[in-house]
Amino acid sequence: MAKTIMIVDDSASLRQVVGIALKGAGYEVIEGRDGKDALSKLTGQKVHLIISDVNMPNMDGISFVAAVKQIPAYKFTPVIMLTTESDPAKKQQGQAAGAKAWVVKPFKPEILLSAVQKLVLA
Repeated sequence: MAKTIMIVDDSASLRQVVGIALKGAGYEVIEGRDGKDALSKLTGQKVHLIISDVNMPNMDGISFVAAVKQIPAYKFTPVIMLTTESDPAKKQQGQAAGAKAWVVKPFKPEILLSAVQKLVLA
């Protein structure tokens, strides 16, 4: 059975690029437009990994990750932050919220897929 990955980004084109790379590698994909939209889609189904942007309207990625970690079903779901943010203070905030990896845009799909393969829940 395919593993499910959630992509959270306010850029439709970025969600599409990441989605194509993930689907090409055999993953199922759920998309969220921002943290709020993504939280509404976490309804108890198994999600093996979350890839989230940091800077988004309505709810930013760090607040989103912190909220996800409060939901028992997703407490241990690994999160990769995919962002233009390279500020070490932001990275620390992301890690404190529960992010496991930080990939800076623009990114190479193979680098992202390598991080996904290392972190995706069995």
